[in-house]
Amino acid sequence: MIATQVPTRVRYWVIVFAATLAVVTYIDRVALSFAAPFIAKDLGLDSRQMGWAFTAFATAYALFEIPGGYLGDRLGPRSVLMRIVLWWSFFTAATGAAWNFLSLATMQFLFGAGEAGCFPNLTKTFTIWLPAQERVRAQGIMWLSARWGGAFTPPLVALVMSLVGWRHTFQMFGGLGVIWAVIFYRWYRNNPLDNPRLNAAERELVRTASANARPHGDMPWAKFFRSRQVQMICLQYFCLSYGWYFYITWLPTYLSQARHLELKSVAIFGIAPLFMGGLGNLASVFLASRIAPWVGSVAQTRRTMAYIGFTGASAFLLLSTRMDDPRMAMLCIGLASFSNDLVMPGAWAACMDVGGKNAGSLSGMMNMAGNLGGAMCPAAIGYILYWTHNNWNLTFYVSAAVYLMGIVCWHFLDSVTPLDADLQQSPAR
Repeated sequence: MIATQVPTRVRYWVIVFAATLAVVTYIDRVALSFAAPFIAKDLGLDSRQMGWAFTAFATAYALFEIPGGYLGDRLGPRSVLMRIVLWWSFFTAATGAAWNFLSLATMQFLFGAGEAGCFPNLTKTFTIWLPAQERVRAQGIMWLSARWGGAFTPPLVALVMSLVGWRHTFQMFGGLGVIWAVIFYRWYRNNPLDNPRLNAAERELVRTASANARPHGDMPWAKFFRSRQVQMICLQYFCLSYGWYFYITWLPTYLSQARHLELKSVAIFGIAPLFMGGLGNLASVFLASRIAPWVGSVAQTRRTMAYIGFTGASAFLLLSTRMDDPRMAMLCIGLASFSNDLVMPGAWAACMDVGGKNAGSLSGMMNMAGNLGGAMCPAAIGYILYWTHNNWNLTFYVSAAVYLMGIVCWHFLDSVTPLDADLQQSPAR
């Protein structure tokens, strides 16, 4: 009877929740980058201080990634996600009350500490609720949503700021996460088999994945830190995130200072990088499905996509420095972001495959490394601009070089073999 029954699609709600939370996270993040020129003016901050405010968020986000992912593995994502979303929503709202550099940096640090663990725990929900063949697509949808949420934040922030000012804008955005947390906590269960809406066929479909739901504290930390797989997963994401953080930190300031655009034009042009990044996630999933039969393995497919992505991101950033027309420069920057995100689904899928039931912790380690790169980027840009009297091209040269280092990491990365076959569930290849 089960063999002929059509599975229900209750499991896909975890993708809906992941996608909507991804949108909220990037609205809250990108709001600061767009409001940065106004905040700097009102609080009397220079480029170095604004760079450190961006870095405060990314530093805390990096430091609390492993604890956030580990708690998801130990306690389950339900309670952990609710708590971290409520925490970061509070400090998003509190950012609107900043009165000087120290208060702004403190609010951003605490905001980052709260948001850490978000994507590792969402990745954990995928390993619990989705069969292996559906997880990469889920990652693509989630990151598409994240990028597009961020892409359309500038015009949204411009509209809200024009009505209520930048302070009340942050307070309004903080309420979005509270709404999500309440709805998610009421619906989600750490084990999909506990949801009565799944029919028998869907239960069989997710039964193997649901084995990853068992709470545990037996993390093989020594094996993780010694593993070349883990080291390469973390290093490649460091390289990826360093270049990408420019799009959610300094981009509006770049458009204003280097390209001399007005507020409305900055909001419109600022859509391009994250919008193109979202398309890059879709393209990555599509191209990988076409390349896989040709290259012969999932591991080589991911490696090929990473080579293309890192090379393209570096090349288009360099090309943007040769463009005098702001529209052509933004097209190149948008294509750099598109190339960047060709790497994303494969990187996060590697965490699920290599990590298995420890996917939350491994995802936290990777995202920690990425956000250390993200923490370095805005601070480095702030100092480069200060020391060189706003030489934006030099900031792009540095980012392009870091992107190229990611190719070396993927050359040595086995992205599919479970770290510990005895402890982890390995998807069929």
